[in-house]
This record gives sequence, structure tokens and C-alpha cells, in this order.
Amino acid sequence: MAAYGLYTHIASNKFRSMLLLAGLFVLVYVLVYAGALVAEVVINGNETVAYYLKRAFHDLIVAAPVATIVTAAWVVIAYFFHQSMIDAVTGGHDVTRQEQPRLYNLLENLCISRGITMPKLKIMESPALNAFATGLNPRQYSITVTTGLLDALNDKEIEAVLGHELTHIKNGDVQLMVVAVIIAGAVGFFGELFFRLFTSFDWSPSSGGSWSSGSSSSSRSSSSSSDSKSSGGGAIIVIIIAVVLIVLAWLLSQVVKLALSRSREYLADAGSVELTKDPDAMISALRKIEGRGELPGATSAVMELCVDNPREGFADLFATHPSVQSRVDALVKFAGGRDPGPLPGPTEETDQPEMEQPGAQDTPPPLSHGPWGDAAAPANPPPVPTPSPSGVLPANPMGPWGRH
Repeated sequence: MAAYGLYTHIASNKFRSMLLLAGLFVLVYVLVYAGALVAEVVINGNETVAYYLKRAFHDLIVAAPVATIVTAAWVVIAYFFHQSMIDAVTGGHDVTRQEQPRLYNLLENLCISRGITMPKLKIMESPALNAFATGLNPRQYSITVTTGLLDALNDKEIEAVLGHELTHIKNGDVQLMVVAVIIAGAVGFFGELFFRLFTSFDWSPSSGGSWSSGSSSSSRSSSSSSDSKSSGGGAIIVIIIAVVLIVLAWLLSQVVKLALSRSREYLADAGSVELTKDPDAMISALRKIEGRGELPGATSAVMELCVDNPREGFADLFATHPSVQSRVDALVKFAGGRDPGPLPGPTEETDQPEMEQPGAQDTPPPLSHGPWGDAAAPANPPPVPTPSPSGVLPANPMGPWGRH
């Protein structure tokens, strides 16, 4: 088995990730419970809060096996078709050694040096500077690289990026990230479904505090005002609890998904340095990719798999990757790399005045014309030899081309 080092960190990281993934399944059950609360209110809007909570818990126990099977089926479908879906979104396609000899040879050399099974190699036509790995088993593993990355990085930097993605594959990050994204997508799907069902019903205080669809609410007979006062408040409280649970489940699914990606980027950077023995190349690659990795048209799920994800949320809460600066600082501190500093952003490069472009002031002066300089410039007369005290000119006086 190829050795990547950092066994303790990797084992601990995998254990925490499995716990987080188990937590995602729990979130599905939370959504089912929230849906059961809404269903009980819709069926019978004249009961107390305790009644709704008890009935919803009973519904959860009955529906738990079905929810587990549905979630597992979701994962199985993604297991076989996730790569096709990602390729459809990004436009990535397989390449051979004949089509990309430079990239293919760099990846093959890295795999041979450590006895790693070579993953499939894909190219994405995009000016963005980024790369990502996907797959859930050795036959599905693949690394996708953008054409912009190939044009902007040299061989050592590309090798560092490939080592980063190989480390993700070796450490099991790719499998866990794909599964986490799939389950988080399921949580978002069911959450949106419940919200749509919830908004399709209207609250009717005049009908005894019950929920009804918009088309049939007007045809319901009104109940007594005493029933409305005693039961309407309980239904409202239960609906609020259901909404809070749905929102909380969605937020936790995003936080869990981000926790899986953030902690792994440092390990992938370290694994790349161990593979290539060149921390400076990894740092240089990160500096060039910084701020230039946005994939047009890519979903957030795809961006979370990339080397760098420039998309950030409010207060950095939903940023899926650590900042490039923090990753570079870790490489400088623990790997002994040298940081050249941030490069100018894409907007700074295009908006820079022409007179301030790098190298503009390094233009050499125009060549002189003739032995005495430019014809347009004032000519300097040749030096006149100074006579000696005896009045005799020195031998071999200096002329414009040397001594006579």
C-alpha cells in the first residue's frame, strides 16, 4: 500500500467524517418528523400541541424504514450516475495520452512513483484555473483539469495540483464528499418539498383553526368560536415547530458538508508536498489559482470538489474551503515553503494602465547612430589632447575610434 503519511490525522478525519455522514441520515429523520407534524395538523386541526407531537413521533417510527430505503436508493442512484451528471454540468470529457501527452505523463509519473492506480483523466474547456477529483471506487476515480489551468501553470505546479487531487482520492475524501453532497442534496430536496406542500395550504381561523387547500377552504363549514380559541393556537405552534425543524435540518446539512471539505484541504496540500517533494510548487499553484477558479455554470456541489472554491457565504460561514492564505501559511510553517505573496487579481491585471504594466519601464533606450551618438542630439566634440609642458603633443593621441 502506498504511503502518504499523516496516518493519525487521516484516520481521525475519516472517523469524524463518518460521524458527520451518520448525522446527515439523522437529518432526514428530522425532516420526516417535521413533515409528520404538518400532516397531522392538516388531517386534524382541532387538537393540542401534545397530541400533535405524540402522533408525529408515531408517524416517524412507521415511516423511518421507508425514509432509510429512499435515502439509500438516492445514494445508489448517485453511486452509478454521479460522474455522468457531473460531466453533463461541467462539460468534462476523457482524454488520452495522444491528446494531452504533457498532462497524461505528469499524472502517470506520479502514480507510478507511489504504486497508485491511475485514475481517468478528463479535460474541461474553461478559462478558469481549477481541478477536481470524483469517483466512489477505483474504477470510477477521475481527475478533471481545466484548459485554463494547463495554460497558466508550469509542469511543477500542475504536478502539485495533480498530487493534491490524488491525495483526496487516496485519503477517501472523494467518496465521502460525493456522498455528503448527495445526502445534503436529498435534505434540500425534501425540505423544499415540505415547504411547497406547506405553502399550498391556507390557514382558516373561521373554520375552527384548521388547514385546508385554497380551493376547498371556502366550502368548509365554520365551527364554534370556543373550538377555534382552544385548538387554533396549538396548530399554529406545531406548524412553527415544523418550519424551524426544516430550516435547522437544511442549515445543519450545509454545515456538515462544509466541515467535510474544509478540514481535508490541508491534508490534501500536505499529501501533494509529500508526493512531489516541492512545497514551493504547491504554494505557487495556489497563488495562481487564487481568485481565478470560478467555473461558469457549475453548481455549488461541483465547486465544493475543486482545488479552490472562490464562492463565499455571509460571514464566511458557508465558505467550503479554507482561504488560500491560510493554506499557504500552513505550507510555509510545516513544509518549509516560500510564499511569493498574492498575485494581482484578474480585474487588477486588466485595469492596470498601460504605462504601469510590468516591464514598461525596463525598455532599453534607443540605440545611438554614428560614432558620436544620435544625429538629432548635440554632438560632443572629441577630446583635444593637452600639450605637455614642453609644448609637444603626447604620442598616440586618442581619437574617436581609439589611439591613432
